[in-house]
Amino acid sequence: MTRKRPVVAIDGPAGAGKSTAARLLAGKLGYVRVDTGALYRTVAWLALERGIDLSDTQAVVAVAKELAAPGALRLVPGPTESEVVVFGEGLGSKIRTLQVGSAASLVSQIQGVRDALFAMQRALGAEGGVVLEGRDIGTVIYPDAEVKFFLTASVRVRAERRQRELRERGSEVPLAEVESEVTERDRRDSTRALAPLRKADDAIEVDSSELTLEEVIDQMVAIVREAELKLTKS
Repeated sequence: MTRKRPVVAIDGPAGAGKSTAARLLAGKLGYVRVDTGALYRTVAWLALERGIDLSDTQAVVAVAKELAAPGALRLVPGPTESEVVVFGEGLGSKIRTLQVGSAASLVSQIQGVRDALFAMQRALGAEGGVVLEGRDIGTVIYPDAEVKFFLTASVRVRAERRQRELRERGSEVPLAEVESEVTERDRRDSTRALAPLRKADDAIEVDSSELTLEEVIDQMVAIVREAELKLTKS
């Protein structure tokens, strides 16, 4: 199927600002934003909520399959991030904690979980005009995406951003602890056997360490507009 508008994939390490960039970019372009990280966070949250040991892969996969069933989970666009609605209940900030983030990194390494969520993610972006963000959008979920970004920043900058996010949600965590968690997630995500975090060969790297958010978005918008022109001429 030839898409009329591109699929935009934004990959990158934890704390690089992918969620914020995806939300603002989608808003500027008039695209739909798909928060794929929220899907894994929701699997992790529900597993933890039910007292499931994350090493029990069979039980965790069962949770993912349950959430992937029609009508079980919805992503509702919000002013800052997607609201996840599970079985009719909005989860709000419950899935945005440091604990759930770490658990999400673990459950995302389970093949059965990825299989359960793969079709959902592909379906959400099939017609184009979407911005998807995650760790393996441009390499695994949408290797055929017309535009691929790899958004990154230094470990310190990412830790500082993550600390601010947690503080805004009422959780005060020392910077050293957050930085350690970011470093560990980088190691875990980039060395895992299943869909490791890596930059796609044709992805455009954007280092936001020294850039304002506005500068990052302006760069991305210009690149996507070029891709739109190519599609209209094809």
